[in-house]
Amino acid sequence: MTHPLPHAITVHTPVTPPRRLVLLFHGVGARPTDMVPLGQGLVDVLGDALIVSIQSPHPSGMGAGWEWFAVNGITEDNRVQRVAQAMPGFVATVRHWQQQAQVDAAHTVLIGFSQGAIMVLEATQAQPGLAGQTFALAGRFAAAPQRSPAPTSVHLLHGDADRVMPVAHAEAAFAQLGTLGAHVTLQRFEGLGHGIDPRVLAAVRQHMQTAQPGTDGH
Repeated sequence: MTHPLPHAITVHTPVTPPRRLVLLFHGVGARPTDMVPLGQGLVDVLGDALIVSIQSPHPSGMGAGWEWFAVNGITEDNRVQRVAQAMPGFVATVRHWQQQAQVDAAHTVLIGFSQGAIMVLEATQAQPGLAGQTFALAGRFAAAPQRSPAPTSVHLLHGDADRVMPVAHAEAAFAQLGTLGAHVTLQRFEGLGHGIDPRVLAAVRQHMQTAQPGTDGH
């Protein structure tokens, strides 16, 4: 089965063939432009990377923007099925950009916010080794992880005042992945709601500066 590729915005193209690929995935009801500032904030530490902000493929049922899966009528039970239905298209999109950039999975970084974070986290279970690093900003797993995402490292970044996606989801993911032997980090940001602020950008930058995708020092 073929999957139509979503629209995308290229945030940064290196002057030489890219050594890394960074894909940004926005939240529900949002647009790829919403993740561009985060991507631009990484350019000076990822000068060798192709950085692309991906538009999810479906118009949002919330009346504006786009979504990977519908949230109208969503429950804890049907979220898992909806994510599973969206996953083949998500994986195909990542594979497409890896081919375009001629960058392997170990040097691919996936950064998702909110619904985009759900997709990048669930991809660690559905398609192990799809990327070297995964960053989930204000995200959660649809279902508790059952396997270590190794060799992928997972970084959970979450505001402790998030009422849309409570930080308890990130704390549970951190504990579950730790039990599975994953390389996982969790950073909480005091007073931050459901969003991205300069502290989150600084944390992502720090991870990029101190570790190479696929190794993270391990």
